[in-house]
Amino acid sequence: MIRILLAEDEEAMRTYLARALQNAGYDVVAVDRGTAALPLLMDGDFDLLLSDIVMPEMDGIELAQRCAEVSPRTKVMFITGFAAVTLKASREAPQAKVLSKPFHLKDLVMEVERIFGQQVQASI
Repeated sequence: MIRILLAEDEEAMRTYLARALQNAGYDVVAVDRGTAALPLLMDGDFDLLLSDIVMPEMDGIELAQRCAEVSPRTKVMFITGFAAVTLKASREAPQAKVLSKPFHLKDLVMEVERIFGQQVQASI
């Protein structure tokens, strides 16, 4: 089963995204900040880091850079509501996919499936 580490500081969004991904058949661990995600990346075996970009303590871009150091096989996808931040993310982590808010849950699941080359696992 594909394991996803979700780092999102907004509680409602974190719960919403985690539930959608779990319903699509993914194993999801959700945290509220980058500093909470980093030790999990060092200790765990995650296939995907799905991270908000704008978060307290450690932003998603720094988290992705640290992820590349401690867990290089983990793919990265950003979610953000800020267009200017999308441009910065594309420059500083060009291998990462950026999904801009608002988006439909189907779009999120389709992007995750695209990353891993999978067929739709469940309907949302």
